[in-house]
Order: sequence, then C-alpha cells, then structure tokens
Amino acid sequence: MPSSALQVARTGLEAQDQRMRVIANNLANVGTTAFKRDRANFATLAYQDARVAGADSSTETTYATGLNLGTGVAIQSTTRMETQGSLETTGNNLDLALDGDGYFQVQLPGGQLGYTRAGNFTRSSEGQLVTSQGYALQPSITVPDNATSITISTDGTVSAQIAGQSDPTQLGQITVASFTNPGGLQASSDNFMLETAASGPAQIGVPGENGRGQIRQGMLEASNVNIVEELVDMIETQRAYEINSKMISAVDQMLQNANQTL
Repeated sequence: MPSSALQVARTGLEAQDQRMRVIANNLANVGTTAFKRDRANFATLAYQDARVAGADSSTETTYATGLNLGTGVAIQSTTRMETQGSLETTGNNLDLALDGDGYFQVQLPGGQLGYTRAGNFTRSSEGQLVTSQGYALQPSITVPDNATSITISTDGTVSAQIAGQSDPTQLGQITVASFTNPGGLQASSDNFMLETAASGPAQIGVPGENGRGQIRQGMLEASNVNIVEELVDMIETQRAYEINSKMISAVDQMLQNANQTL
C-alpha cells in the first residue's frame, strides 16, 4: 500500500518528538552523578519500489535507475555515550569515583545485582557501605564503629584506622564489574544498570587491572552531558519538527486544491 507524503511527514514528527525526549532527559540529568548521555539513532523505514533498477524497459534495454519511494523515518535505537565524566573533589571519604571503565556492583532488593558508576556511598546502621537507597556494595564492606578514618586505595583495598591500634586494619576489597558490551546494559532508575543477554555476564576484577578503571577516593564522577552540545541538538530537532509540520500543512493544501479543481 503506497504511503502518502502526509504519512511520511508524520513519521518525521514522531521521530523528532522522540529525539527531543532523549535530549530532554540528557539535560534533566546534567547534574546527576556519573550520568551518561544518550544519543538517538535514526533509520529509514521500508522503501516502495515503483520501478526496479535493471528491470526491462523494453525488449532490448533495462532501466539504469530505479524509482524508490521511502516511507519515512523512525528512531532505531539509543546509544549511551560511555565517555568519562569529569572528576570532582568532594572531600567525603566515602565518595568514590571510577577513573576509567567499569561499574560498582550493588545488591538490589530481591537479590538482583545492579551496576552503577555513582559512588556516593555512605554507612548503614550496621556499618556497611551502601548507596543512598540503602543497597549494599558487593562484595560487602563493613566499617567498625570505632574506626577513626577510612582509606580506599586506587586498587580498591579498604583500610581503616581503629581506635587504640597503631597500624591500619584491612577491611576488604572493592571490585569493579566490566562487560564485553556495556552498551547492552539496561538502564534503570536511581543510576543503576542491569545485566542483559546483550551486555554479556559481568566480569569482576580488581580496579586498575585488565582495563578497569581505578578508584579515586573523595571524588565523584560528574555527568558527561555537554549543555552547549545538547542545546545545538535541541535547536536542530525543533527546526526539523517545524519543517515536518509545514510539510503536512503543504500537502494538506495540495489535497484541498485537488479536491476543489478536479
């Protein structure tokens, strides 16, 4: 069934509306710790071949070019841009940033594991390192009540100075999860990612080894959203939406003219 220009322009409106939603989400999360901006990917819809190149144009010749009519556009996917956000010093010893690839691993309600780069951890009432939602870092790290200071090295080794002891006590090891295809992780709420068949299983290792990022204590990773870049994309999207709406208006006027004169 042939698609009219009205239908083609309508797909353009829908695609630009979805792109604007992606941009709006990027801008809304410009201040979200370790947020990674998304990019909308477009794809053409099916083509209608009114004439196929190479088909017989006569008993002795063939068409050198075809007559292919596109049926519009759609958002094919979104790509999460995994570029490193800037590291901002907070002075909080339990704020951790990853300088490089990887994710912190936490246990979500129900036992499912979640992955995040937002390292703004705190201590629970039992002394465990947890996210602001109360989800425990995995493997679990417990800080004694009588600890006077805590030190986390770049390789994730956690040590604490215990009152009455001269030497620091090692409390555990923070590990980092990496994935063969981090773009395949499913984005969830509260800065968490979930493992999928596309991402592959989590590969757990020591920070700084095998391409995993190192841990920076007392720092947080900022969002990688560039406001200027998003504004440019927003204006471009607005213009494209405006042109598609004008296209619908122009085609409608053409059809009105045809109805009145034919």
